[in-house]
Amino acid sequence: MNKPSTPLWLLIALMMFPQLVETIYSPALPGIASHFSVSEARAAQTLSIYFLAFAGGVVLWGRLSDILGRRPAMLLGLLCYGAGAALAMCAADFEQLLLARVVSALGAAVGSVVTQTMLRDSYKQQALARVFALMGAALALSPVLGLFSGGLLAERYGHQGVFCALLMLALLLWGLCWRKLGETRPAQTDNSPLLPLAGQMLRDASLWRNAGLVALFNTMLFSYYSLAPFLFAQLGWNARQFGWSGATLALATLLGSLLNRRLLQQGWQPQRLIRMACRLALLSGCAVWAIGGSAWLLLPMMGVVVAFGIAIPNVLSQALQNYRAAAGSAGALFGLGYYLLLSLGLALAGLAQQLGMVLALAAALAMLCQWRQSRPAAQPAGRMR
Repeated sequence: MNKPSTPLWLLIALMMFPQLVETIYSPALPGIASHFSVSEARAAQTLSIYFLAFAGGVVLWGRLSDILGRRPAMLLGLLCYGAGAALAMCAADFEQLLLARVVSALGAAVGSVVTQTMLRDSYKQQALARVFALMGAALALSPVLGLFSGGLLAERYGHQGVFCALLMLALLLWGLCWRKLGETRPAQTDNSPLLPLAGQMLRDASLWRNAGLVALFNTMLFSYYSLAPFLFAQLGWNARQFGWSGATLALATLLGSLLNRRLLQQGWQPQRLIRMACRLALLSGCAVWAIGGSAWLLLPMMGVVVAFGIAIPNVLSQALQNYRAAAGSAGALFGLGYYLLLSLGLALAGLAQQLGMVLALAAALAMLCQWRQSRPAAQPAGRMR
């Protein structure tokens, strides 16, 4: 196992970057709807458009990380995000804002795909699962930092203040990467054309089920970020008060990540943990649906976030085990698949405007994916753990 030359804290910050910038943006959605005179549903659709462009960014930076190297790809991606944030600050109408969000999404994708690729370069199998679990624990800070700071910025400075802060964050990370980011690309990297690799991955049913699991758990999480601001606004909460809900979700994410790490140390297999997470998400999603438009939905929402913290590290750690020779390109294509599915899920969630129903249906589909995933492994042993 070759440890990366980059400080772990910087890799953690880069992994947090995509989720952090979206949670900072979330409290600004009601203000954006009001400023540009668009409906709540249309304002929420900016998230689905964002992740559609994010999917393209995953392919772009993943491929460039194999061709140019991990470090150059990361630096270019952060510059792209900064350009999108600057454009959003100057947007004169909603269409210009959508364009700015597309540019931002292309850049933000670098924090997901290239950081994951660097980790896969440096850690293998169980060690990789433990590192992803550690990353999951660090990601627990994203909701509290993002929602609280986003709520404070949106209340005091409006949506333009939010975009200004996002620009400064991108420039800060770019400067840190310029000084401290190392290169982890292996000397022997497969830079063959994407089409043969894409064809191989398209025929991999197990890979598609993993993509479905990642997309569905992210749909649950980001549906909260896109729909809850309007729900809490109807309850009379301002942007800063909604931001404090991030502390509740941060506690739940931390609990899920720590529980996941503890169970991995005790010998639990990833498939068993994913199955447990799907069941918890379904139970919690149904509870959110039953509670409806009340602030008490935060309690079962914590269960959804705990399930997210358990499931995602285990899915990501095992999804691309058979594609290490082209880790960047394979990670890009895998990310393209699940972010396209996520974009579709968020588009449907924006149309539904019913958080509980979205959570319950997404969790039920995740259980179906996991059940299909575990069947081939369970049959030879004659039982399911």
